[in-house]
Amino acid sequence: MADSRELIQQVAQEIEASKTTSTTPAGQAEPRQRTPDDTHVEAINQVFALFRLNYHNQYFAAYSEASQLNQVKRLWLESLADFPVEQILKGAKHAIENSEYLPTLNRMIECCQAGLVELGLPAPHDAYVEACQAPSPKSAQAWSHPAVYLAGRDSEWFFLANNEERLTWPVFRSHYQRYCAAVLRGESLTIPASEALEKHASEPLSNDEQLAALKKLRESSGL
Repeated sequence: MADSRELIQQVAQEIEASKTTSTTPAGQAEPRQRTPDDTHVEAINQVFALFRLNYHNQYFAAYSEASQLNQVKRLWLESLADFPVEQILKGAKHAIENSEYLPTLNRMIECCQAGLVELGLPAPHDAYVEACQAPSPKSAQAWSHPAVYLAGRDSEWFFLANNEERLTWPVFRSHYQRYCAAVLRGESLTIPASEALEKHASEPLSNDEQLAALKKLRESSGL
């Protein structure tokens, strides 16, 4: 709940700031911003520790300088921030078990994506696009996986429909990673048979309406 609270508060602040700075209409995409948390930092450190043990000579040949290694870790951290921590570690294990060569970043991304696909989970940003573009009623649609619907629901449909990607993507990603992690742990997700009437606004909400909606969301969810 703490992560959701921080995300919502951050979004509220950005909406307030966008009153004077934003020129992009709601629903139009901007470059995605990734903000990895401490668990992702630790996951990347664990991945490189595993690579050091399993690809000893290759590892030290590739990363001979500490400054270079830190730069590479930052790049990997940013590039893998979309994936749940569990999937990053699983991807590293898959790479180690299936290749005798130190994986590149591109290969690591493929390993992480493959693990999600095996479970029927779309890639994180593909899931985001699916949630944003789904028509109403949401619960009646043919979702690629229940995790996509549940992450969209938890992100609030009106919020996804009426804000720019730079605001909505981090919120959706956080929820989607949580549901992907649950699936990776073996949990079964289902879409509720009957949901309350979902808000579907065809016209963008004003900044004041967005802030009021976020306040209502915090109060109703106890965030």
